[in-house]
Amino acid sequence: QVQLVESGGGLVQAGGSLRLSCAASGRTFSNYGMGWFRQAPGKEREFVAAISWSGVNTYYTDSAKGRFTISGDKAKNTVYLQMNNLKPEDTAVYYCAAKTTLRNYYQETSYTIWGQGTQVTVSS
Repeated sequence: QVQLVESGGGLVQAGGSLRLSCAASGRTFSNYGMGWFRQAPGKEREFVAAISWSGVNTYYTDSAKGRFTISGDKAKNTVYLQMNNLKPEDTAVYYCAAKTTLRNYYQETSYTIWGQGTQVTVSS
């Protein structure tokens, strides 16, 4: 089984940047697509970005396009989410997840292994 641990969250001013990391341990996740989701207070968890197991294909929600970049380092078993030009509406708990099904990358139900989350707070 794969365990996922996120890190890199914190408090940043609007316009600033953060890089989230998701380290996988246990069984290799080389055959899994990986995704980032977020959940703001009082809202449902939503898709942010994903990357195919090969690293060739990436997927983003509209609000992340042009500002966020997902990448992976298989040698380190780590997936990253570089977030630039952060906005207060990006404030949320960010979760990484492993996609273990054949469903599409945008669906939460496609992912069955989740990390514990890391808080990102963007002040105005």
